[in-house]
Amino acid sequence: MASNICTRLEIAIFMVGFVCANLVLPMCGNISEVFEYNWAPNHIISQGDQIKLTLDNVSGCGFESKKKYLFGQASVQIKLIEGDSAGTMASEGPVHDELDFEFLGNVSGEPYLVQTNIYVNGTGNREQRHTLWFLVDGIPIRVFTNKEDKGVLFPRQQAMSIRGSVWNADGWATQGGKVKINWTNAPFFSTFRSFIIDACELLPETDDIMAQCGKLGRFWWDKPAFVVLNRHRSHQLKWARRKHLVYDYCKDKARFTELPRECIS
Repeated sequence: MASNICTRLEIAIFMVGFVCANLVLPMCGNISEVFEYNWAPNHIISQGDQIKLTLDNVSGCGFESKKKYLFGQASVQIKLIEGDSAGTMASEGPVHDELDFEFLGNVSGEPYLVQTNIYVNGTGNREQRHTLWFLVDGIPIRVFTNKEDKGVLFPRQQAMSIRGSVWNADGWATQGGKVKINWTNAPFFSTFRSFIIDACELLPETDDIMAQCGKLGRFWWDKPAFVVLNRHRSHQLKWARRKHLVYDYCKDKARFTELPRECIS
């Protein structure tokens, strides 16, 4: 399961979500009421409260929430492609904000990698990669702190939708693109279910999104317990980084002649 909590002060990315009391929107009934199929709908199967995505040698596919949000939490259970998934990727405009989970496929017997990235005003290049050690648990794997006072952009000015997709990424996803998709194993399937959106929904007519969603003290995520990770969560984060982090853009001096500002301070 993938989840993130986004506040004005920091973004915490977890590999499981938890349900809070207010503004919870569990996905039930007809899932097409909540999501629209924005890429290759003929490759998407809607089954009650879940969405099944198909990748073949013709196309991948994807979906997107009909509504947009700013701050809060979203979680979903994802069943990744089984067996030899090398070269495949399940995830989700030039100027946008995005909190990105990308599950990078691998050859049989090798673990998936989960790549997270953060885009602000269309600029990403903030990749971290972890090996997966779990089915479902509640351990945080990444925090992106608000350092706007130091000139670091933070995703709090644009609403975001919730998206999912599966597509051909064999140019780079598995061992730097050395391992390609084995199309004899196609079609490939990835299933999304148990969506929970606990976030500030932006109304279509809203001009000032911070006035609607940025008022201090209005939502549960403004409480001190959610502003920063507590000691236990901090120890879990350190464990995940020590045991499972295999790439961090903040350590890649060959890629960046000068490290990004958020990596320095």
